[in-house]
Amino acid sequence: MSPLDATTSAPDAIVSVRGLSKHYKSGLRALNNVDLEIRRGEIFALLGPNGAGKTTLISIICGIVNGSEGSVHVDGHDIVRDYRAARGLIGLVPQELSTDAFETVWATVKFSRGLFGKAPNPVHLERILRDLSLWEKKDSKIMALSGGMKRRVLIAKALAHEPRVLFLDEPTAGVDVELRHDMWEMVRRLRESGVTIILTTHYIEEAEQMADRIGVINRGEIVLVEEKNTLMQKLGKKQLTLSLQSPLESVPEGLREWPLELSGDGQCLTYTFDTQGNDTGIAMLLRKLGELGIDFKDLHSSESSLEDIFVSLVRGGV
Repeated sequence: MSPLDATTSAPDAIVSVRGLSKHYKSGLRALNNVDLEIRRGEIFALLGPNGAGKTTLISIICGIVNGSEGSVHVDGHDIVRDYRAARGLIGLVPQELSTDAFETVWATVKFSRGLFGKAPNPVHLERILRDLSLWEKKDSKIMALSGGMKRRVLIAKALAHEPRVLFLDEPTAGVDVELRHDMWEMVRRLRESGVTIILTTHYIEEAEQMADRIGVINRGEIVLVEEKNTLMQKLGKKQLTLSLQSPLESVPEGLREWPLELSGDGQCLTYTFDTQGNDTGIAMLLRKLGELGIDFKDLHSSESSLEDIFVSLVRGGV
């Protein structure tokens, strides 16, 4: 994507990335001219295969890694020239479960708040721990907690200094399904309180359930940024599958005008149609089947998932 005018940004953008690149002496180009704006108060899901540049992008925005070219602003603060102000607005929950195993939950979260120069606020910290179902574990040492609880502690640490932007890098990796759903609810509550959420995830279901907008990154470049519902409507496909009474050897000549696919055993015909069209063509197809004497015993429809769309985008099929 081409860089935008560095003097302008969307009025509701809280994170603005312009012409951002990252390359290493080895020749590896982890990011290539990335433009991205995150809207205030949204849940934004950043999807991409391993090595696509997701973690590099987050690390630069959070001030952990230096970009090679371009600029990043967080709520108007340049992350290089005004590092302290920008970093103070950001909370980061990394992939790795890295924290002091011998400290208690309370001491860990309290220390994280102090790192940002915030005055002690035990009421705020208690609220965070209660929201994360950690209050009863506040005096437990980190080493005694389960993996899921440790991940909750990372979130508590990231929220201790009251950030306005929260980055969640694979927040539910290795977490069981029940805990994952609990964390989704917590993220939604954070958004309702005014926190902007940016998450990377391998779980397409996570993005489909939670995100307002979705960005796809591949080989260091932003492939697409779109409202989730719009993306599903524009790129999603619906299919009608008919189980035939008698197998066919090939799609008959009279049906060639329809986008039909015959299964290997000749038992099923699958019709792919446009979800946006005024006329799906199904009624005419069924009439034509009747005219040709092709009977079916069952039919069912299905719709593309976000995973189907993501795979197609990454492969360059859309």
